[in-house]
Amino acid sequence: MTSTIVWGTGNIGRAAIRAVEAHPTLKLAAVLVHDPAKIGRDAGDLAGLGHDLGVTATVDADAVLAARPGAVVYAASGDLRPDDALADIVRAVRAGAVVVTPSLYALYDQRNAPPELREPVLAAIASGGGSLFVSGIDPGWGNDVLPLLLSGLATTVDAIRCQEIFDYSTYDQPEAVRDLVGMGRPMDYEPPMIAPTVPTMVWGGQVRLMARALGVELDEIRETLDRRPLDATVTTSTMGDFEAGTQGAVRFEVQGVVDGVPRIVVEHVTRIHPSCAQDWPLAADGVGAHRVIVEGRPHIEVTVEATDEDGNRSAGGNATAAGRLVGAIDWLLTAEPGLYDALDVPLRPAPAGKLGRRRP
Repeated sequence: MTSTIVWGTGNIGRAAIRAVEAHPTLKLAAVLVHDPAKIGRDAGDLAGLGHDLGVTATVDADAVLAARPGAVVYAASGDLRPDDALADIVRAVRAGAVVVTPSLYALYDQRNAPPELREPVLAAIASGGGSLFVSGIDPGWGNDVLPLLLSGLATTVDAIRCQEIFDYSTYDQPEAVRDLVGMGRPMDYEPPMIAPTVPTMVWGGQVRLMARALGVELDEIRETLDRRPLDATVTTSTMGDFEAGTQGAVRFEVQGVVDGVPRIVVEHVTRIHPSCAQDWPLAADGVGAHRVIVEGRPHIEVTVEATDEDGNRSAGGNATAAGRLVGAIDWLLTAEPGLYDALDVPLRPAPAGKLGRRRP
């Protein structure tokens, strides 16, 4: 059994604890938190399992890494603290651990990442013998391995579009929804997550990754953006009221352009309530889905709907992202120490012993 640490217990961290606990070759050894209110709480409680796991949360990263864990799932946010997240991850890699994380966007396409990100990681790998694999939370497989797999089923491929379509009214992350994405903010507020060049910084790596896999050269990466206000005040179950006239929906694209035409597109359509922007793409159930569209012959569409935490669709997306990361650990343990991306790490069947195992 590989001793495994989950670092961070937010939306991804909760799912990661459940994924590690369910994995037949991993053993949850520690949980690291930032919030003092979580110190000493059992991991099973933090993950919403309904029973204890016998592992209590701590803030002592030095002690946890000194125990030389085999793997670390780094689930702490990198949105507002990218330098701190990089420093944490480098420490874990230098301690010899296999590290998987969604938190360093620029390393989705690690080969083309800025030197200031690659070099500290590569130095830590050389020093400690660990590895790093970064994959997205939107989820990564929806913008890399799934569209690439589907492209191989087509006779001809004209374009690939990866969509995330979500109603955020049940999403329990006010800081991200209100401040980063801008829901409920005045229409003259510029949300940091969709400010010019930021979508490319976050999702451009996935576009470049797909282009590399498909053997095409990109002319450029473009961004498009549309925002809509709420016609009426709405009340959400987790984040309270969102006032009429404030931002209620946002739609943007990160387009990989080949010979002047957008050929590889990552698109996000996000609402705070289903009444807003009803002419934009909708999930079949009005809640949320990830969709891949391969334009060509034949035309292929695959929609993935995942639910978790009592039917929550956003939690389901987080759980599949965590599943991809946690599921990569045993492969990374057998590979040479290194910096890996989604084209390196295969998406494999569930490991022996997982099928039919009691759900934790």
